[in-house]
Amino acid sequence: MPITVTDYTWQQTEREVYVSVPLKGRKADQSNVLCTEHYIKVNFPPFLFEIFLFAPIDVDKSSAKIGNGIILFTLYKQESSLWNALSVANIEKAAMQVIRENAVIRVQEKTKADIQARAVRKRENEKYSLEVMMKISEEERKQIENVKEEERLKASEELEKFKEQQRIEEEQRNIEKAAQRRREEEQRKNVLNNTVFTELSKPRIQAAQTRGNEKIVPPTRKTGSIKIQFTPRVFPTAVRESLLAEEEEWLQKQAAARRAINTDNLELQDLKEEERNPEWLKEKGNKLFAAGDYLAAVNALNLAIRINDKIPVLYLNRSACHLKLRNLHKTIEDASKALELLTPPVPDNAAARLKAFVRRGSAFCELELYVEGLQDYEAALKIHPDNLNVKSDAEKIRQILQGSCLVPE
Repeated sequence: MPITVTDYTWQQTEREVYVSVPLKGRKADQSNVLCTEHYIKVNFPPFLFEIFLFAPIDVDKSSAKIGNGIILFTLYKQESSLWNALSVANIEKAAMQVIRENAVIRVQEKTKADIQARAVRKRENEKYSLEVMMKISEEERKQIENVKEEERLKASEELEKFKEQQRIEEEQRNIEKAAQRRREEEQRKNVLNNTVFTELSKPRIQAAQTRGNEKIVPPTRKTGSIKIQFTPRVFPTAVRESLLAEEEEWLQKQAAARRAINTDNLELQDLKEEERNPEWLKEKGNKLFAAGDYLAAVNALNLAIRINDKIPVLYLNRSACHLKLRNLHKTIEDASKALELLTPPVPDNAAARLKAFVRRGSAFCELELYVEGLQDYEAALKIHPDNLNVKSDAEKIRQILQGSCLVPE
């Protein structure tokens, strides 16, 4: 049987009631205190203090403070008046039991409501924090995209200048080649004219030499010029056998193909030999990632993928960089591309597929797409069922989904 405390003291005003209860050398905390509109109770074994109040009080305003060996209640009356006593007199035991039971039920309901309210506030705070982080990430992504766009425009402008310079130099070379061909043509014509003149003059010179001592000078022949026409030949086949339209179309296609190849390789021709190796670029990206320079790691992996776009680990590593940079949509794209290349699923690529599913699932959860994120985590667990971290994260996502279903609309 508990020992009832009777040596308490109390005071009142028209609005408040102050009750002081000694702890008698015992310790108590807030969990030992129960307070309702008509009933207060303190249980600190083996002692028990309870009062059936004279009039109802405002529970929300009232408080109990524990310290210095006493419990001090500050009770606010619902109606301003002076009480004749602290407790009501001549109350039956059955009525006392009903009041006790109702008090316990009221406290339990209030505790449950407080827990639910805290849970709702926690979810709202988490959602607000996630929205703020996503907004910050979006602003950072836009800044990065702006920097990339500026760099792209600058590179395009430099490339156009380089192409224009190449074009001017090519035209200059063509002009020089044409001039050289004209000079050579003139030289061939002069040589041919001189040869014809020499052949025509030989008989006259020989006749003059055979006339003995007579000095006979051949008459000066009239000047003239010989015109020689060269048949232009553009194609290796004879003109009568060529198909000009088809050959012209073929030449245009060949020129377009050469221009495309030159454009694709233009940015790679200044690179060192090791910088054209995707494996070297992958290791470079890993070092930059470890150093925290995620944007530079993305640039290294971009170049490696341009050189060889069939290596799944390049997309897998770039997805990790994008996840650090909060480029969530690009993370999903790279992880999906890595999974597409990691086929067929075999034990040798299980670790890579596990990373791809976890990173894509994380990006989905950051975008509040918890259903898609849970599906990727479950796919990762099928690959490695004993991974405790993946199990823990999957359970957290399930709790978030269940909590979302509990929030009233």
